[in-house]
Amino acid sequence: MDYKLRIRDLREDHDKTQQNIADILGTSQTMYARYERGASELPVRHLIRLSKYYNVSMEYIVGLTDNKTPVF
Repeated sequence: MDYKLRIRDLREDHDKTQQNIADILGTSQTMYARYERGASELPVRHLIRLSKYYNVSMEYIVGLTDNKTPVF
């Protein structure tokens, strides 16, 4: 599984809109939608922020593991 599906699933599991998450990241809803579609690469700073926000590991978001437990 790649990060596009993971960030969408995490957002939906937390009952958040793309606009909600864009606000958390300090970006536009349009740009966040591009991350979910894979039209733009997710910047590392956003990966870190999403990992902390959802309390999951960055490895989980990028699909390197199915273990959600963060290491920080």
